Amino acid sequence: MEGKSSSLFIKIVIAGLAAGIFIKLFAFDILHVSGSSMFPAINDGDVVFVNKLTYGLAIPFRGTFIFQWAEPKTGDVVIYLHDNKTVVKRVAATGGTHLDFSEDSDYNLILGGNKICLSRDQFLKMSQYDSVPQGYVLALGDNYSESVDSRSYGFVSVKNVTGKIIGK
Repeated sequence: MEGKSSSLFIKIVIAGLAAGIFIKLFAFDILHVSGSSMFPAINDGDVVFVNKLTYGLAIPFRGTFIFQWAEPKTGDVVIYLHDNKTVVKRVAATGGTHLDFSEDSDYNLILGGNKICLSRDQFLKMSQYDSVPQGYVLALGDNYSESVDSRSYGFVSVKNVTGKIIGK
């Protein structure tokens, strides 16, 4: 009788571990944020909850989807892989959004009537970034002066956006 109960216990533990791994890989995750690029919305050291099923069923650690049923919207705080690191940024513009630039000395990108100040080394050239291509997003950190984001490495493919931050 003891053999059957210990065997049942082992099966329950294995099933629980398998379910937990499946949930972490494909459905929900908890991430520890390092860096201040999303300040004040997300602080250095915050723990955030990620819904990995918001946009589709992603292949773990690949930054691509098996099935995709939605695309990020402007304002979503998302995760994606860049240089083999998980990055947290806000979607500032989606495919088809026209990007306007001011010609003043401050090098401003204008999105939805809001000016986003850019330093000289982050200046987006109009010829390069006239509008966001379909299937891509402009991903920016909320703390513009401290963020390495689309202004530095270009647009992010929606196929690489593997989750949405749902809380902290």
